[in-house]
Amino acid sequence: MNQRKHWNAIAGCYNDEIFDVFASDRRGILKKYFRKFGNRRHIAFDFGCGIGKAFPYLSPAFKKVVAMDISDRCLAEAKTRGFANIVFQRSDLSDDTIELPRVHFVFCCNVIMLPDTEKNLSMFRNIKKSLIKGGTAVIVVPSLESYMFSAWRLIDWYRQEGTPPGEIDRTELSGFTGNITDILQGIVTINGVPTKHYTAAELNTLLPRAGLTLKTLKKVEYNWDTEFSNPPGWMQAPYPWDWLVECT
Repeated sequence: MNQRKHWNAIAGCYNDEIFDVFASDRRGILKKYFRKFGNRRHIAFDFGCGIGKAFPYLSPAFKKVVAMDISDRCLAEAKTRGFANIVFQRSDLSDDTIELPRVHFVFCCNVIMLPDTEKNLSMFRNIKKSLIKGGTAVIVVPSLESYMFSAWRLIDWYRQEGTPPGEIDRTELSGFTGNITDILQGIVTINGVPTKHYTAAELNTLLPRAGLTLKTLKKVEYNWDTEFSNPPGWMQAPYPWDWLVECT
C-alpha cells in the first residue's frame, strides 16, 4: 500500500475514519503522561501527527513541537489548528535517511502499525535517534491481546444468546482474513487495512532491537462501545486497550 496516498485520501474525513484515542481514553492516562513530561524549556516531537489531535496537549506543555507526518493533506489540516509553537515537516517516518529533530520528548500514537515488520522497526529506530540523552518517548500501539480478547468477548456474547461459535457470521470476525503467518505476527484487518498489533512480550523483545529501553508498559483502556455497537450491560472490565510504552 502507498502510505502517503492512503493517508492523503483519509485526511478530509479523518475525524470520521480514525479512532480518537484521546476522546476514548477512559482513565485519561495520556493526559497524565503529558503532565509528567511537559516542560516549557523542552522540545517535543509529534511522530506521525495526523491532523493534530495531540496538539492541544503538547503545545501548552512544551516550548516547541515538531509535527511530522507522511501525508501532505493531514499536515495541511493540522496547520489550521493555529498553534504558534508548532513547526511542520512532511517525511516518511520509516525512512532511515530522513532528517530528524533532536528532542526531549517523543509522542507517537498508533503510527507504528504497518504490515511491514522492517518499516515498523525503522520507525522505532527513528524515535530512538531523535531522543537526546535523558529524553523519553511515549508510544501507543494496538494490542494483539486486546484484539483477541475482544473476539472472544464477541463469541461469548453470541453463545450467551444461543448462537454457537460455528454459526456466527464470518463477517463478524473479518479481522482474521490473512494467512496464518500474518495472524501469528499480529497482522489483522481493520476496515479492510492490514494493521499490525503487538503483544507485551513482543514489545519487550522488539524495542531493544531499536535501541530503546522499555521503562513502563501500561494499558490505555477504552469502553466496550468502541468495539461493538450496543454492547450488553454485563460486558464490563476487563476493557479493550492499546499498549502504551514509556521508553528511553
